[in-house]
Amino acid sequence: MKILYVAGEALPFASSGGLGDVIGSLPAAMNESTEHDIRVVMPLYSQIPETFRKKFEFLGSKYIKLSWREQYCGIFRYVHKGVTFYFLDNEYYFRRYALYGEYDDGERFAFFCRAALEILPEIDFIPDILHAHDWHAALSVIYLKQCYAKTDERYANIKSVFTIHNIQYQGQYDMAILGDVFGLMAWDREVVEYKGGINLLKGAIVCADRVSTVSPTYAKEILSPQFSHGLDNVLNANSFKLSGILNGIDRDYYNPSKDKEIFANFSTRNMAGKAECKLGLQRMLGLPERDVPMIAVISRLVSHKGLDLVMLAGEEMMKGDIQLVILGMGDKGYEDYFASLADRYPEKCKTLITYNRDLSKQIYSAADIFLMPSKSEPCGLAQMIASRYGTVPVIHETGGLYDSIKDIGCEKGGNGFTFAAYSAYEMLGSVNRAVSLYYNDREYFDKLRKKVMRVDFSWKQSALSYTELYNQL
Repeated sequence: MKILYVAGEALPFASSGGLGDVIGSLPAAMNESTEHDIRVVMPLYSQIPETFRKKFEFLGSKYIKLSWREQYCGIFRYVHKGVTFYFLDNEYYFRRYALYGEYDDGERFAFFCRAALEILPEIDFIPDILHAHDWHAALSVIYLKQCYAKTDERYANIKSVFTIHNIQYQGQYDMAILGDVFGLMAWDREVVEYKGGINLLKGAIVCADRVSTVSPTYAKEILSPQFSHGLDNVLNANSFKLSGILNGIDRDYYNPSKDKEIFANFSTRNMAGKAECKLGLQRMLGLPERDVPMIAVISRLVSHKGLDLVMLAGEEMMKGDIQLVILGMGDKGYEDYFASLADRYPEKCKTLITYNRDLSKQIYSAADIFLMPSKSEPCGLAQMIASRYGTVPVIHETGGLYDSIKDIGCEKGGNGFTFAAYSAYEMLGSVNRAVSLYYNDREYFDKLRKKVMRVDFSWKQSALSYTELYNQL
């Protein structure tokens, strides 16, 4: 099969979060485990490093019609890990300060989605499967179904898959710009209309041949009002085409035995470097160089990540003989609270209001316990990365966290500590269980550490599941 991934970001080129991890690793895993022709199309952002840009091959250009506009689109190609990437160039839309969050994101990604379809004859690649990811790529599915498949026989047999990475972000706009910005016709209105406005996520759910989410539990959760952010009616009406496939991580990129960004390398055969990583981080952050359980929180500091529970339990956690390291940025209320917690307990807590991928790896590799109490979590990659670096997860049983981490008290023995009720009391209980095991049965804790490192969170199984989905289409 010929498969085209349409996405707003991909590592190592440009990324703002988990979507970039997925598009940077899933196509490569598909390429390794199957004989399909896998390709990716994304915008040519100004943030893409020059080390890559100078290697890009210019294939040509064309003008893309979007409503009354005709905009230039340059087409560049680059092969990374055996996968062909196409980069669409338009400096007006993509030479910006950030990938997303611009005042005209609707127009920017409408251009991208229209261009992703327009270039297919130019690159001589008409896919069997178009697989679009999140709301930025939603219009590619909508345009395919509503426009191109109806008017051009070359597009008529392309099947589409749309993946919801986080249903909270839906691409909502005023209905007044249906034609002027998105270039859709009056008869397309019913496809994208939801609660009086345009909802691009809703349109993609309706138009796609299959809809997937990034974990089986999340696929079930979003059918209820509690998790759907208003789209439960739409999803229930389309539940026959909905499935959940758990994400994976790039085990080569996150590899403690070879990682050059961490203080010392280690593996399940020789764990000595793990202690060196903790010592190195303690020195760097100015924490006392002691053998105490180090708890890490690496997260966007926003409400659905469960930070309100950490705030409620913060003072109680500081009573224990632990060290807490928090890395992230987000809502000012959370930033201020965790900064003040570090100020009040300088011997026990360090808060880093930033995000740096290399620094995050240093923390993953140094910590003993990883706290991830998300209120909702479509999949989550942090718990998998922490496990890869021998840091035992403590998670709330939701979405992909529930699918990937099971409590050590379960019948077959788990790979972390979990809590079911979303409460600070329950979370603190699971944290205390992990801390108690560290102090009272270090031999068992060290065995658990090695066990979580061996869990296969690679893309191999996920790639097989996606192949099965494509085969059905």
